[in-house]
Amino acid sequence: MRQLNLDQVRTLVAIADLGSFSAAAQALHLAQPTVSLHVSELESRLGVPLLLRSPRHVQPTPAGAELVERGRRLLRDADEAMDAARRRHAGLEGRVRIGVSTTSVVVDLLPPVFEALAARYPGIELSPVFVGSADSATGLVGGAVDLAVVALPQPALPGVRFTPWLRHEMRALVPAVWPALPKRATPAWLAQRPLIMNEPGTRMQTLTLEWFGRAGFSPRARIEHNYDVAMRGLVEAGYGAALLPLRASHEEAAGSRVRVLPLSPRLVRQLVIGHRTQEPAGGPVRRVVDMLMEMAGQVG
Repeated sequence: MRQLNLDQVRTLVAIADLGSFSAAAQALHLAQPTVSLHVSELESRLGVPLLLRSPRHVQPTPAGAELVERGRRLLRDADEAMDAARRRHAGLEGRVRIGVSTTSVVVDLLPPVFEALAARYPGIELSPVFVGSADSATGLVGGAVDLAVVALPQPALPGVRFTPWLRHEMRALVPAVWPALPKRATPAWLAQRPLIMNEPGTRMQTLTLEWFGRAGFSPRARIEHNYDVAMRGLVEAGYGAALLPLRASHEEAAGSRVRVLPLSPRLVRQLVIGHRTQEPAGGPVRRVVDMLMEMAGQVG
């Protein structure tokens, strides 16, 4: 048996709701012979009568009532499927995987972006993927992620564009119980203390070691960790010092057990947004990039 024609089912539902062929034809903007043809073809296809006709009223037979009830669900599902396809084509729906190297990006920077994105584009889902900067960037080439929020420097990659996003001053977080704390932390002073660093392969560790290296030092970390919240906790516990990018709000919330020292010379982390150059202009990935750029002033 051939499959049901949804236009014919829609006609049957309209007749059941409105009680006549003429009213259904008017509501559906169809000629009345077309409405009659839809019903006769449905009845022929099923081999059962679907409507009881009288001079004043038309009502479904038991078989027709069953088809009307199920037809409503079919039509609703079909309408939702077409709407979803249109929204996906318009970039209003989709899952965007965003590669990040540290939890601080998700915990400290992205929540306002998630909130604004959900309000403007509720059909777009952001899914963080916790990998290192290098894997986030190369993941764009291989298709493992759709976006990457990573720190410079980044190698040039075919088909990938890095758009500057945020700049953060690096600070030294040191235990407040350490004696004779300087006004500024230098490579020479920090190199003589136990250090908590990000894990190897991250841009944060590379940035930190390059800062030491320019002054002629190559210290080893006492512990390596990629979770900024945990690193701050270890500093509070007196376990060591950490170099982290901090916003003003973080410095104010550091607490009495931590001292935040400026670095001398200065060290700045530049975050960029990596995305494929061939992403469609109106697609969900581009909408997320635009939202990140729009929110830069609020999250930075």
